[in-house]
Amino acid sequence: MLMQHAEPTTGDVSVAKDDVRAYAWVVFALTAGLLLSDYMSRQVLNAVFPLLKSTWSLSDTRLGSLSSVVALMVGVLTFPLSVLADRWGRVKSIILMAAMWSLATLGCALSTNYGEMLLARAFVGIGEAAYGSVGVALVLSIFPARLRSTLTASFMAGGAFGSVLGMAIGGAVAAHVGWRAAFGTMAGLGLALVVVYRFVVTEKRLAPMQPASVSRAAKTPGVRTSFRTLMKGLFSTKSVICAYVGSGCHLLVPAAVWAWVPSFLNRYYGMATAQAAATGALFVLVTGVGMVVCGNLADRVSKNRPQNKWATAIAYCLICFTLLAIGFRMPAGTLQLVVIGCGMFFCAGASGPSGAMVANLTPPSIHASAFATLTLANNLLGLAPAAVLTGLVADHIGLLGALQLVPFASLIAATAFFIGKRNYGRDLDRVNALREQAAY
Repeated sequence: MLMQHAEPTTGDVSVAKDDVRAYAWVVFALTAGLLLSDYMSRQVLNAVFPLLKSTWSLSDTRLGSLSSVVALMVGVLTFPLSVLADRWGRVKSIILMAAMWSLATLGCALSTNYGEMLLARAFVGIGEAAYGSVGVALVLSIFPARLRSTLTASFMAGGAFGSVLGMAIGGAVAAHVGWRAAFGTMAGLGLALVVVYRFVVTEKRLAPMQPASVSRAAKTPGVRTSFRTLMKGLFSTKSVICAYVGSGCHLLVPAAVWAWVPSFLNRYYGMATAQAAATGALFVLVTGVGMVVCGNLADRVSKNRPQNKWATAIAYCLICFTLLAIGFRMPAGTLQLVVIGCGMFFCAGASGPSGAMVANLTPPSIHASAFATLTLANNLLGLAPAAVLTGLVADHIGLLGALQLVPFASLIAATAFFIGKRNYGRDLDRVNALREQAAY
C-alpha cells in the first residue's frame, strides 16, 4: 500500500536529527536574508517599469526582457555553477555570488541606456544563478528531514518577501529620488549582508550538523562524482522529473503577475508609480505567505502518507487556475483585486512539496546539483519566459488579455504533478533501497 512508503531515512538527515541547534536557525536566517537581497535586486526593476518605459521609450517586450534576462542567465548557469559549488564549497560560493549580484545591481543604477541596463541585469542573473539551489541545499543539510517541505517553502518564500521589499522600497525611493537610487539602495543592502555572512557562517561550524556524506565532501573537495553517476542521481526516476517540470511550469504564473502587476495597476487603475508598486507588493506578500502556509500544510497532511505532497501540489495548482482565470476576467474594482489576491496565495504553493520531493528522490551529496536542476527547470520553464512572453503577447492584445492567459500554466503543472504522484511510491522505495545499499 502507498501508506507504507517511508520518507528517506538513510544518510540524509542532520546529525542533530530531532534537535535543531540554535546556530542552524542563525544560518537559515542569514541565508534567507541573502535570498531577500537576491529578489530585492531582481524585482526592484518591476517597480520602476513605468519610469523606464517613459525615460527610454521602451516597448513592453523590451521591458519584459530586462526582467527575463535575469531568469534566463539563472536557468542557463545554475547547473554548472551549482556543481562547482558542491565541489568548491557552498559557503564560499554563496559569498561570491551575493557579492556579484549586488555589484551588478549597482551597475544597473549607473546604466545610461537599454543596452547597458540589459548587460547589468544579465550579470545580476549570473550572480544569482546558483544561489537558490546552493542556499537551500546548505539549509536542508543542517535540519531534520521531517521539516523539508516547510523549510523549502519558507526559504523559497524569501524570494516573495524579497520581491515585496524590492517593489515597495524601490517604488518609494524611485518616486522621491529617482529609479537610479532605487537600484543603488538594493545594492548597498546586499553588500552589507555579504559582510555579515562572511564572518558568521563557516564550513567548519556547519560540519558537525551535516550528514556524513555532505561533511565528507566538504572536507575532501578533491573527490569527484562522475558525470554519469551525477546524471543517474538527478534523473533516476519518473517522479523526480515530474517534480522538476511541474515546479517550473507552475512558477510561470507568479513570475508573470509579479513582473506586470505594477504596470497593470498603473494602466487599468490609474495608480501612480509608488502606489502601484506598493499595491503590487501586497500581491507578492500574499504569495510569500501562501508559500509558507501551503508548504507547512503539505508536511502536515503527508506525515503518514508521503504521496499526499503530490496531491496538495495538484490542489494548489487547480485552485490557483480557477481563481486567477476568474479574477482577470472580472471588471476593474476591489472585488477583482481580492479574487486575484486569493489566487496569488496559492500560485506558488507547490514550491515546498516539489522541493521536498527532489530532496527525497536524490542523494544528499548531490543536493546542490539536484536543486540546481530544479532551479534550471523553474527558470527555463517558468521564470525566464514569464515576463518577456507576457510582454510580447501584451504588445499584440493588451496587458489584460495577456494576463488572462497566464493561469493556464497551472494546468500544465497539475498534469505533471499527477503523473509524478502515480509513480512516486514505487520510485521512493527504489531510491531508499539504493541508499541502504550504499550505506553498507
